[in-house]
Amino acid sequence: MDRKKALENKDSAKTLAELQDLHADLFSAFKEQFDRSLPFNDEVFDRWERAKELGWGEGSSVYDSAFVFGEAIVGKNTWIGPFTIIDGSGKLTIGDNCTISAGAHIYTHSNLKQTLSGGKVPIEREPVKIGSCTYIAPQCIIGMGITIGDHCVIAANSFVGESFPDYAIIAGNPAKQIGRVVINNDQISFDYSDQNKS
Repeated sequence: MDRKKALENKDSAKTLAELQDLHADLFSAFKEQFDRSLPFNDEVFDRWERAKELGWGEGSSVYDSAFVFGEAIVGKNTWIGPFTIIDGSGKLTIGDNCTISAGAHIYTHSNLKQTLSGGKVPIEREPVKIGSCTYIAPQCIIGMGITIGDHCVIAANSFVGESFPDYAIIAGNPAKQIGRVVINNDQISFDYSDQNKS
């Protein structure tokens, strides 16, 4: 589409030119300082400021493209990536020092039964708790009513429909515990021996 031609002789042509200039300036700055190219909205809106406006813990950040609903409580130094869904409509708590990777969805509600009943059954809501120092890889889905412990790893593309204890390595659809995180004097290893599988 020829944007200049489409906006020819319209007041909005000036606005478009100003936005394009802003994008060019911010693109150059991000490329020079961080060697990265971001979507325009993430160039303009600071992710740490957004987290602060949401009342989240010091040092936490959330991308502008993330959807945040309801009562979502997030601790310190937690990174919430782009294109995530952070559903606090049934109350969501995320601890300190977590990573919620790109495209991950955390739900505290389900409209499955409402849909199947033709609207006769209300939307269900149950709280979700994610412990501290937990890594949720890209494209995971965590269902309502789930508790994930501290120091857990959830592998990419997992569907988590049950709760897991501290130090669990979780993977699959449906997700199962496949191992255990081992932390010894700040040294981290991953134990996949049979006794740690459920």
